[in-house]
Amino acid sequence: MPPASASLPSLIGQSPAFLAMLDEVSRVAALDRPVLVIGERGTGKELVAARLHFLSRRWDRPLVKLNCAALAESLLESELFGHEAGAFTGAVKRHVGRFELAQDGSLFLDEIATCSPAVQEKLLRAVEYGEFERVGGSQTLACDVRVIGATNADLPALAAAGKFRADLLDRLAFEVITLPPLRARPEDIPVLAEHFAMTMSRQLGRSWFPGFTAAALACLTRHPWPGNVRELRNAVERSVGRTTKPEAPLSEITLDPFASPYRPAPTPRSATPASMAPAPEVSGDFETRVAAFERTVLEGALEAARFNQKQAATALGLGYHQLRRLLAKHQLGTERT
Repeated sequence: MPPASASLPSLIGQSPAFLAMLDEVSRVAALDRPVLVIGERGTGKELVAARLHFLSRRWDRPLVKLNCAALAESLLESELFGHEAGAFTGAVKRHVGRFELAQDGSLFLDEIATCSPAVQEKLLRAVEYGEFERVGGSQTLACDVRVIGATNADLPALAAAGKFRADLLDRLAFEVITLPPLRARPEDIPVLAEHFAMTMSRQLGRSWFPGFTAAALACLTRHPWPGNVRELRNAVERSVGRTTKPEAPLSEITLDPFASPYRPAPTPRSATPASMAPAPEVSGDFETRVAAFERTVLEGALEAARFNQKQAATALGLGYHQLRRLLAKHQLGTERT
């Protein structure tokens, strides 16, 4: 059991789904095997990974984190396994990778589904056999690291499609913890909102937070929260920061920070030019059908160019006089230029 000084992350909630997930985390933490943490964005995957570490026997050893989606393939491999001096252009000295830094501890790999096949292969060896080589090196290094992977992707589906190694998935999925989205734990919304509001009030130098009005709470509980706890936190902190009456219960929740009467209108999608639209079904012989298609293209080009024939000719790759002859052939007006 870690001492009070250990950085055991605080996870807040009281709903059945949330409490069941916490029980699962406590059970899995002691097993010292790879774990996958699955959940939508904003559900707290990194917090759960930290809890898995600090409740394990490795609690007093390093917890090293890496977002796999943040680096290109070549950089990710070097960041995970390190590299030797001269391994590639710019590698002027040896670089110690995250596996070495996490020795005897835990390595949290966020967005693990984005790893390339080459990186997945080296990950499999490190997880399966506890060994790896630095990029550009020939010495095999031993590692004792618990890997905790996280993603919001459907890894079994990716494996079935050949986009994620099935053997690596088998090793990582010794245990899988799936985090409930906020919409599955509505009882926790007022509790979390109160916590975030009080924290923001303290940061603003206010002595207390007077609570929410009934209408504000109703607004919070009605919202679907696609961004989950992260979105809730942003909305509550934003609303506390915007209130002009900090001594009164918070009555207005700002869900959309872009909302404004002066917000630029979205650019309307222009109607599909006739030249891009499917050709109408035309009966008749080959020449009749070709002529109908040719007329449709000409009409579309004129419409897109606002009947400026020079611009329409340029768009079609025609000379101006070529276009004029085609317009006359199809009896399309030639009075505009």
